Amino acid sequence: MIRDDLTDIPAYVPGKRNDDALKLSSNEAAGAPLPSAVDAMTEAARGINRYPDMGAVALKVALTEHLGLSTGYKVTVGTGSSALCQQLVTATTRPGEEVLFPWRSFEAYPIFAHVVGATPVPVPLLSDGRHDLDAMVDAVTDRTRIIFLCSPNNPSGQVITDDEFADFMSRVPADVIVALDEAYFEFNRDESAVVGTEVITAYPNVIGLRTFSKAYGLAGARVGYAFGPEELIDALDKVAVPFSVSAIGQSGALASLASADELLERTDETVSARDRVADTIGALRSQANFVWLPGVNAADYASRLAEQGVLVRAFPEGLRVTVTTEDEADRFLAAWEKAGF
Repeated sequence: MIRDDLTDIPAYVPGKRNDDALKLSSNEAAGAPLPSAVDAMTEAARGINRYPDMGAVALKVALTEHLGLSTGYKVTVGTGSSALCQQLVTATTRPGEEVLFPWRSFEAYPIFAHVVGATPVPVPLLSDGRHDLDAMVDAVTDRTRIIFLCSPNNPSGQVITDDEFADFMSRVPADVIVALDEAYFEFNRDESAVVGTEVITAYPNVIGLRTFSKAYGLAGARVGYAFGPEELIDALDKVAVPFSVSAIGQSGALASLASADELLERTDETVSARDRVADTIGALRSQANFVWLPGVNAADYASRLAEQGVLVRAFPEGLRVTVTTEDEADRFLAAWEKAGF
């Protein structure tokens, strides 16, 4: 009764949880949502007996203005940008076709490919954690339907520059969609990095994806958004689960967007702390809210840090440590020292 290929689909592994530990394993914000967002979500909960606005009209209007989208370009929302990535694969890819992505990167990319019966095509990162864009172009075939790019990349924290993106797009077939995953966009301080809102107008096959889960501190509310040419956004909406973004999530995102400047001031502290953490432990400097230590026995590192009350994320290729505030960075570095690294 169940598809026999489901056994081939890898399970998504979330960051470990322990209420008594410092959790630096899921790239979450340390601070609570703004009081205005909490008030808005509380008020929305009072009417939770009713369905939410399926079109999320108010939120889409606010995001359109926030992003400065012009006529011919639209925005849509989903339960985190990850859901929108899956909708994009569903809308573009049939069994036997290919989904191309960097690796290691967001671990759900191959899962989304498997779900629709497509072939996941991972392309290894360069030794410095950047996308190997030349190798990605070389991996494109007549079966490639979508290419995911992640900037800043999770978990290496490296960005794609404007020039690199332009050169890459000049070699990508016009009928292959390129999804620019910018989940950590607000933490980037590299002015040479590609920006989704600027490139969607230059390339009709590019779509941008962002989220309220990271810098906006609404990971539990599950609201992400995608933006791009109307044709691509309309395709995403056709394969969306009805009423997928809750009334609480919509209200929290709207209130947070209204106070975006205040919320994003918090990212400056993260930026300062992440460089200090990276330099202290010998990790790659990052443009996201985490740092990446490749080529180590990450499972051993994570186990020893857990003994000190700190949870980090171990991958086969290295160790990822979320960076939030200066205080939590101090606590992590103290645990790092006690663990004997």
